Order: sequence, then structure tokens, then C-alpha cells
Amino acid sequence: MKLTGKEGYTFVEGGVCAAKGFKANGLNCGLNPNKDKNDLGLVYSETPCHTAGVYTQNKVKGAPILVTKKNLEASGGITKAIIVNSKNANTCNADGEQKAERMCELTAQALGIVKEEVIVASTGVIGQVLPIEPIETHIEKLAAGLSEDGNERAATAIMTTDTVKKEVAVEFVLGGVTCRLGGMAKGSGMIHPNMATTLNFVTTDVAIETSLVQKALNEIVKITYNCLSVDGDTSTNDTLTVMANGLAGNACITEENEDYAIFKDALYIVLMNMTRMLAADGEGATKLLECSVSEAKDVDTAIIVAKSVICSPLFKCAMFGEDANWGRVLCAIGYADADFSIEKVDVDLASENGSIAVCRNGAGVEFSEEFAKEVLSADTIYIRVSLHDGDSQATAWGCDLTYDYVKINGDYRS
Repeated sequence: MKLTGKEGYTFVEGGVCAAKGFKANGLNCGLNPNKDKNDLGLVYSETPCHTAGVYTQNKVKGAPILVTKKNLEASGGITKAIIVNSKNANTCNADGEQKAERMCELTAQALGIVKEEVIVASTGVIGQVLPIEPIETHIEKLAAGLSEDGNERAATAIMTTDTVKKEVAVEFVLGGVTCRLGGMAKGSGMIHPNMATTLNFVTTDVAIETSLVQKALNEIVKITYNCLSVDGDTSTNDTLTVMANGLAGNACITEENEDYAIFKDALYIVLMNMTRMLAADGEGATKLLECSVSEAKDVDTAIIVAKSVICSPLFKCAMFGEDANWGRVLCAIGYADADFSIEKVDVDLASENGSIAVCRNGAGVEFSEEFAKEVLSADTIYIRVSLHDGDSQATAWGCDLTYDYVKINGDYRS
């Protein structure tokens, strides 16, 4: 997928290892019976990191989330490592927290740090007891294999039904100092976030106070991850963390100044592109859907309308069938819980193959069905909605709904 950036920011390789001082590794410990697939990952910073996080708002929360939040509170937001497994979510288990805490203890022992400095995360099947023995017997090997080019091994270790690994990193300048910020994400199904989605880890060598990392993360999540939906299901294990170790050597960001704005833009670029990757790799998906709402009276209205379109099962099916059934867009806009006039709404459908107007002032306009089919045959479809009610805008991302989505989730546990 082509990455979308901004002047002053350069895309670089390395994912979570792009920033100075970060190492990573991943391997198969036996949780996944397919020995060719990594199922245990580790990220480590040689120096302490100011860390922020956001988590699922599902009332059912995975044990790793509960333990990670306790660790961050105990350490004052300082961490040095992430331990994460796939194949098993460690959720809805009586011994879940005990297992998650044990993962932190094992990681701390292997790295010579304290367990409160460890972020723990799990993804996979809910309600199955997590075997801790495979992790106990492989943690030393995992830690010994940490390297500055281990990002890909870690990124593949968090994959479940993902078909591709998801990594993005950018380089930028703060006060004459070169800095980097990069991340990795996993997610393909059970995606409809109310904070972030799936498992997502971001690292940076920027020097910045914890409170400002958290503030930037909260603001950027609202317009990226919270504007993503694959299937309308909010996961129990959603976790997104940002670790900043300060090794770039910039003057520490302690207020919302120009350097803070530059940092926040870097975070936006990485999270926005990972959001697009997650949407494009939705379970069974053949198309990335990007709905942009403009001329709204405020950002919240724009977000609500854009997500309403992206979440519509009927519209998602129409896009899979390459059917310009624009009435489904208007229907989804119409039940959006926001205040605007439907009589002012314009809608266009577009792709690399061209653009076509399908609705003006809330009513249909004539268009070529043949050309519409050509527009919708592309891999990425843009739905452009104008509310003609202000100057705010927002974008939401999703994917089409296909036969394969049902096939994948019909036998997910096996």
C-alpha cells in the first residue's frame, strides 16, 4: 500500500526499531502449532521510556490490559519492554491476570529490569486458558535474540488472521535534531474501536514528557483508529501504546509548543497509515474504503457521518459487488446520530479510475452505470461526502464485506 505523508517527514524502514535504542525479536514458542509462524514477540529499549496507552472500552477486558494499566500506574508511566503473544487472547480466564503477570516477571528476569516496566499484551482466541510453559521455556531465547533489525520478527509474531505485517516509521527534525517514530500493528477482524484497535505499538526516540505523549495519543486516536471499522465488533484486547526514550537528544518537550506540534504530526502520519493498513487487510477484504466528510459544522459531526457510511453492511456489500448503489450511502448518512440537513448533502464515488457524482442536494443525479462499475473496480474506493454546513472535516476507513469474511469467522477457533 502506498503510504500517505506530509512535507518534512520521510518514511524509513525499521518499524518499532527505527528509533534509536530500540531492539525487537519474535519466534515460535509453540502456542501456534504452525512452527513457521511466530507467536511470541518482544520489544526492548535500552533506556527508560515515557509511555502512554489507550485501551478497549469493551466491558470485557483481556487480563493483559488490566496488568499493563497497573504496571504503568506503579511505574509512573515508565517502561522498557513489551512482551506480546498471539494465538491466545488470555481473556475471560480465571487465571488470566496471574498468567499476564507471570509474562511480565519472565520478561523482567530475562532483561534485568523490574516487572512494572513491562507492557504485556495478547491476541487470539477468547476464553481459552493461556499455556504459560511455552513462554517460560522460550523467553531467554527471545531476549537473547533481540536486535536492531528484529522488527519484522516482532511484527509477524502479533499476526493472527492478518495476511500482511503492518509497520510504518518516519524521520523528522526537532530543533535541528533528527528524530524517528515508528510502529507495528496487527488486526484483520473484530475491529470497531472505541479507543484504538487490535494490538499496536509505537516507539520513538523523541524526548517528551509522559503527559504530553498521552495528550497527543488521545487526540490522534480520535481521528485515526477511532475512525476505523472492519466488522463492527470492538475487541476485548485492544491496546495501543507509545514509548518515548529520548535518545534522539532533542530538547525535552515539556509544553505544547512547535516541537510538540511536529511530534504530534509524526504520530498522526504513523497511526493514520497503520489505520489504513488495518482497514485494507480486513478479513476477506478485497477493497479499502475511505469515506471523507467535508463542510461539516464540527469534527465530531464529520466523524459520526463518515463512520456511519463505513460501518454500513449493505454499503460494504455493494462495494464488494462493485455496485454504485449510492442510496445505501444516503441511508447510512441519514441514520447517523448527528445534526445536519440531508437536503444539502452531496456524494461522489472515486478511485484511481476516475470520479463520479451520484448525489446532489440529497437527491440522485444521472450517471453512467458502466463508468461507475469501472470506478468501483479499483482496490481503493473513496466516498466523498459534503454536508455544506461548515468548514470541519474527517475521514473514516473500512473495507468491503465479502463471502470470505464469513468463511474465516465460521471456523476461527480451528
